[in-house]
Amino acid sequence: MIRKIAIPLLAIMICFGCKKKEAPTPVVVVTPPDSIVGKLNNEHINVLTQHNDNSRAGFNSHETVLTTANVNPQQFGKLFTLPVDDQIYAQPLVYSSLPIASGTHNVVFIATVNNTVYAYDGTIGNLYWKKNFTVSGMRPPNSSDMNSSWCTPYTDFNYNIGIIGTPVIDSATKTMYFVVRSTDGQKFVQHLHAIDILTGADKAGSPVLISASVPGTGDGNVSGTVSFDPRRNNQRQGLVLVNGVVYISWSSHCDWNPYHGWVIGYNASTLAQQGVYNDTPNGENGGIWESGMGIAADAQGSLYITTGNGTVGKGSFSATGNGTNDIGNQVPTDLINRGESAIKLTPSGSTLNVTSYFTPLNYLNLNTNDLDYGVMGTFLIPGTNLYLTGCKDGNLYVLNKDNMGGYSTSFNVIQQTIPLNGSMHCQPAFYKGGLNQYMYLWSENDQLRAFAFDYGTGLFAKNSTVSQDPGPGGDCGAQLSVSGNGSVNGSGILWASYASAGDAGNTVVTGILRAFDANDITKELWNSNQTNGDGVGFYAKYCSPTIANGHVYLATFSKKVVVYGLK
Repeated sequence: MIRKIAIPLLAIMICFGCKKKEAPTPVVVVTPPDSIVGKLNNEHINVLTQHNDNSRAGFNSHETVLTTANVNPQQFGKLFTLPVDDQIYAQPLVYSSLPIASGTHNVVFIATVNNTVYAYDGTIGNLYWKKNFTVSGMRPPNSSDMNSSWCTPYTDFNYNIGIIGTPVIDSATKTMYFVVRSTDGQKFVQHLHAIDILTGADKAGSPVLISASVPGTGDGNVSGTVSFDPRRNNQRQGLVLVNGVVYISWSSHCDWNPYHGWVIGYNASTLAQQGVYNDTPNGENGGIWESGMGIAADAQGSLYITTGNGTVGKGSFSATGNGTNDIGNQVPTDLINRGESAIKLTPSGSTLNVTSYFTPLNYLNLNTNDLDYGVMGTFLIPGTNLYLTGCKDGNLYVLNKDNMGGYSTSFNVIQQTIPLNGSMHCQPAFYKGGLNQYMYLWSENDQLRAFAFDYGTGLFAKNSTVSQDPGPGGDCGAQLSVSGNGSVNGSGILWASYASAGDAGNTVVTGILRAFDANDITKELWNSNQTNGDGVGFYAKYCSPTIANGHVYLATFSKKVVVYGLK
């Protein structure tokens, strides 16, 4: 939600990078970014960041145990559960063959909203260590602390709001990075922690208090300075580690003004702050959350994000008006404010620069009608220069990550637009098989869809394969992951987690986990409701399944991770 005023038509037509006609940008096949999914041997795989690697495509291509032949109700099901102290929003991470407890073990790491981190044996369920990181004398913030005028009661979170964004692990130094939130009811703080995954102990210099400010005249500024607000700014996306820097992003709690979208980088070794970006310093809003998916990054260290409702381009701002839609002297192509946009951020020294962007031509309508661009998870299509994004108005946009298209008043100068129904609060995924490549999407109030991808043209088939199941309702779609053994036939499996009934956007409801043939999504292989004892419990929204070493680790709001595998 945003404050709304009537919007006059733009008097001047402004075009950034316009062409005479829309034509796809030729796809460039590139070397994929270094995968965070590390292949240790035939079966032992690391999953050290949200959705497997920095592309955020969600494909574990080294799964040699689970196949379309053995994932069925007779052979596959619940093995055990890993109990924790509160709900889980962060995707479980797996470090395989970790030297711990006088041996080497496949270890799963779990972070809860109570600010507790657990290290469990991912094969047999033994607990190696657990530690709570709430500041001494404080507690985690909770939903009653977020009391905006139009969101009371605040139902996006059930209660505690501690560790939410998925952590990231540096495999070389065996260090885990995550953000902890604490409060005494009056003072609110956020800290970046860097811990030793063998013991849970903080490393030198950890934790570091998160603070930042930029020059600006936007909402909440004090004497021309906009400062990071640890209470209003919600750390929802997964963290990213790239080229020795940990980057963190923030959105809001129920559009509670004043807030802005932030990206802040920290040196992974010293935890010194290294780069601050605010997407609306002279305006308002611009939250960055993408249904909880991690920040995408390429091997060169550039970051790729999409932003929600917020000020676009240069313009005036007044706390009594609406900086988002006050277009008196607005210049939508100006880089200073970039709400409702896909953005490429490139590090340069201690700064993060906008080196490319795309803003839909209907951004004014998106702002007015609360149709955020930055709601769907986004990813870089492996082996290409393309970036997949989606908007709450039902459009998918495929962009050239290095030349996104800017802004045009006449048409969107991009690679491809795919119109769909649905708000797309969801995490999509991508599968690169032997002969077939697919992008999967399961929006709320829609069916599961598979779009074939052509590496030759860089385009998706607009006519998708559709499952016959209506799927999730309410305001929360499905969270998807894919597993497979490279291009081996019969190894590709699409995993989907969603609410089996009710509206998970605002209530705690029962969940379901389903498995489909990745090459034919009309063929369901298994689901957690088929056999007594396989049930998920309460659904953990915006948290994709983690597949590693023949196991599926599913976070829940039932204070446990459910572990599935071959019986």
